[in-house]
Amino acid sequence: MGSNQVWTLVDPPKGVRPVGCKWVYKRKLGADGEVTAFKARLVAKGYTQRPGVNFEETYSPVAMAKSIRILLVIAAWYDYEIWQMDVKTAFLNDFVEEEIFMDQPEGFTTVGEEQKVCRLQRSIYGLKQASEAGTHVLMKSYEFSMKDMGEASYILGIKIYRDRSRRMLGLTQFSYIEKILKRFRMEHSKRGHLPMRHGIKLSKKQFPKTDEELKRMSDISYASAVGSIQYAVQCTRPDVAYALSVTSRYQSCIGEAH
Repeated sequence: MGSNQVWTLVDPPKGVRPVGCKWVYKRKLGADGEVTAFKARLVAKGYTQRPGVNFEETYSPVAMAKSIRILLVIAAWYDYEIWQMDVKTAFLNDFVEEEIFMDQPEGFTTVGEEQKVCRLQRSIYGLKQASEAGTHVLMKSYEFSMKDMGEASYILGIKIYRDRSRRMLGLTQFSYIEKILKRFRMEHSKRGHLPMRHGIKLSKKQFPKTDEELKRMSDISYASAVGSIQYAVQCTRPDVAYALSVTSRYQSCIGEAH
């Protein structure tokens, strides 16, 4: 952040409430779920920003999962190299157009200037316009500090298996699915080969009938589980799409059967 000159210290303007910030710590996982790095990011509390005051545009284009799969299929068919690069501190490259003032980050307060605030010159994580700004600068220039990550084997939580002699390529989200099972306390559940049992019928009539059942169902993060599975369906598991479509119909009235 220092080398990118992300902010300058200024006296707090009258009538302006600076945006807060916090440090977010995260473990970066590899293809097999092992920890490959520990990361610390300074994140602005963008939820305190006001539209028309300190942000305007927030849209940012995102690659669709099927677009990534199409590119991988083309690479496998023509035996192209699949190489991975990373733009270092991509969010810190573009200048912000609005006047945004932020509290000095914890642990990095400048001695003797504790009363001052940071006037942001470049975008940082958490700002409403951060993604849009990062995309804007990437489209203008390609001169950035890059990290060569070698031949692609893991992208967006998806592990890539490749057999170049047969020009075949496989994708799996095993680690992601294991993480989902642990999150919803189903890691010891019985595994099956079919995404949905034959003959099973679900309906709204199977909603909780007693207060005890209602309380038990309210402790289950059903909608969150459906959303987590939806990501796997979009990326690597279209075989469970029908089962997901059926179970997602009952998010407002879940029962034991669902």
